[in-house]
Amino acid sequence: MKALGLTQAGGVEQLSELDLPCPQASGTDILVAVKAISVNPVDTKVRQRPVPAGAEPVVLGWDAAGVVAEVGDEVTEFQVGDAVWYAGDLTRPGSNAEFQLVDSALVGRKPKSLRFAEAAALPLTAITAWELLFDRLQLDKADAYAPRTVLVIGAAGGVGSVLLQLAKRLTNVTLIATASRDETQQWVRELGADRVINHHQSLSEQLAAAGIAQVDDVISLTHTDQHLEEIVKVIAPQGRLALIDDPQSFDVLALKRKSISLHWEFMYTRSMFDTEDKRQQQVLLNRVAEMVDAGLVKTTLDQHFGAINLENLRRAHALLESGKAKGKIVLEGFA
Repeated sequence: MKALGLTQAGGVEQLSELDLPCPQASGTDILVAVKAISVNPVDTKVRQRPVPAGAEPVVLGWDAAGVVAEVGDEVTEFQVGDAVWYAGDLTRPGSNAEFQLVDSALVGRKPKSLRFAEAAALPLTAITAWELLFDRLQLDKADAYAPRTVLVIGAAGGVGSVLLQLAKRLTNVTLIATASRDETQQWVRELGADRVINHHQSLSEQLAAAGIAQVDDVISLTHTDQHLEEIVKVIAPQGRLALIDDPQSFDVLALKRKSISLHWEFMYTRSMFDTEDKRQQQVLLNRVAEMVDAGLVKTTLDQHFGAINLENLRRAHALLESGKAKGKIVLEGFA
């Protein structure tokens, strides 16, 4: 089968075309014929990790929509021909291949109202956003935390783009989003932000100018280390800070004086450690699919780069690493 991956770490030039055996489904796995993929920051990070000598080629990609081609003997919820979407498992070969084996517990049914390309934009970011809002910050406990103001730093990216929609539909919080360009500021407003500020300027000064003395919670999606001092300034005593990125350095003592609680979100924790609740990712993907089909959540696809081939995948990685992408980049169909 055709696949795209690498045999050694490095820049986008290390991505190459691969010819690999087609896997077969067994146990709780399903084999998916991949129809569309999207590209995430995790793809670029894994691309730069050293590949052990003698190891199998690394197939990247952890966002896909496709059709079930084969089911393992322990699978009961899917049949051949079902349209599905998923983000998969970081410890297994990825979705940049014609066929992919995925644990059925991590797979949801694709929204009926979306084409494959539109659907592929959502799984990883939807899972991350849902777990941030409801597993980490528990913002669905409306009675306990109403009303709350939440600052979302870097809201125009993939995670922020779906997080704003979910928070607007499923919570009663006031959403303050950060975005730095006219087009991204307009984007986050359309997705549900109640107020927009620029993360290249002082967060505290902008909030103060708007008459906002403090925020209850901060969700930091990028460059948390660069914003930490300002986060501590604007967050309320006993507030909560949630983050998904990989700070170069992070002084947690800065959080002590205000008793700020820290919440990490990594959507691959459940699959990586085979947790008892990993099937919750299937549950939430199905819930998001229902919301999409009801017109409550829209795809965050921003750019369709064409076919799933080496040239287009390299372009997608390069755009992500430029920091200028908004929403999601999607490729569809193997050339």
